Amino acid sequence: MPVVFDLLQRDTRAKLDGPRHPEKAHRPDQPVLKKPDWIRVKAPGKPGYAETQAIVRQHGLVTVCEEAGCPNIGECWDKKHATFMIMGDTCTRACAFCNVRTGMPGALDADEPARVGDAVAKLGLGHVVVTSVDRDDLADGGAEHFARTIRAIRDAAPTTTIEVLTPDFLRKPGALEKVVEAKPDVFNHNLETVPSLYLTVRPGARYFHSIRLLQRVKELDATIFTKSGIMVGLGEERNDVLQLMDDLRTAEVDFLTIGQYLQPTKKHHPVIRFVTPEEFGSYASIATAKGFLLVSASPLTRSSHHAGEDFARLKAARLERARF
Repeated sequence: MPVVFDLLQRDTRAKLDGPRHPEKAHRPDQPVLKKPDWIRVKAPGKPGYAETQAIVRQHGLVTVCEEAGCPNIGECWDKKHATFMIMGDTCTRACAFCNVRTGMPGALDADEPARVGDAVAKLGLGHVVVTSVDRDDLADGGAEHFARTIRAIRDAAPTTTIEVLTPDFLRKPGALEKVVEAKPDVFNHNLETVPSLYLTVRPGARYFHSIRLLQRVKELDATIFTKSGIMVGLGEERNDVLQLMDDLRTAEVDFLTIGQYLQPTKKHHPVIRFVTPEEFGSYASIATAKGFLLVSASPLTRSSHHAGEDFARLKAARLERARF
């Protein structure tokens, strides 16, 4: 019953708060392709899932696992792995692919960093991922809130390694520096798609700004691992993806993730095609040959999926490369 009750609560909140995506409400419905067999996942329901859900609720926290409708939530939450989404559940941008609520966010919750830290400690996480909505309404885009959350996790769970998945901090001078100064172990910023699709898929962002952001992290602190990810199946061409890999390597990005785009609703950008597991394998081979320390490419790959195991692999790959 807890899962059913929670869904009812979310449905009630949606009715009170209005449409989740008001900017998409009057758009024509897009076709929805039938998912192939390799996309299927099991519904959540194991004991670990309920325990993770209870801790998240008790601390009044938001997770991108729920807000973005991640297909891996059952697997991750059963292992008590959750990706915390700070600064609220409402984003100031309206990307065509994203299921996170859009609109004008509320004020920052000053106690949220401490609650995240406490939740990380109670879940016993060896590695945690912290992301956020875009907060273009804030002078620093929420960079100081990220830094406070990193410090709070360090205080509550000193041995936990920390990965941040940040917005692009577009037109927010000095914001990136605040986050890097707090020394996360991994700095992730997703490109999401190839540059030719930005105007339709990610209109509020700028491709080369995002590339430069990742490059700047390495200039500020070369010890921090950098990471980025894209979705495929949005209409990109293979050569576009290969060029994107080169752009990321020019910025010295360590880790690339590639996953299948899944359409949240009929009002979102359509899935143009489902990329086969064999094609994902090819992308992984090429990206590895181009010099990434680590590559994760599969239909169900997501930025935070297996993040703890991937961090261990990243460290091992860096040590191995340093030997030569």
